[in-house]
Amino acid sequence: MKLSVDRERCCGAGMCALTAPEVFDQDSEDGRVLLIAPQPPQQHHAAVREAAGLCPAGAIALVEQQ
Repeated sequence: MKLSVDRERCCGAGMCALTAPEVFDQDSEDGRVLLIAPQPPQQHHAAVREAAGLCPAGAIALVEQQ
């Protein structure tokens, strides 16, 4: 799995950081998403998928890799 985030699109809801804190954080200055693991380990994939689905702004893009 490979991730990218669109900080300009992010509205700072924080669902990603709450759902997958090992992969996402929030910028302390503006509250927008920070991607801390662009290629998260397998054990975090389910949480990342959930976080992407919960993002109200659709700011998280993920590509499943074989």
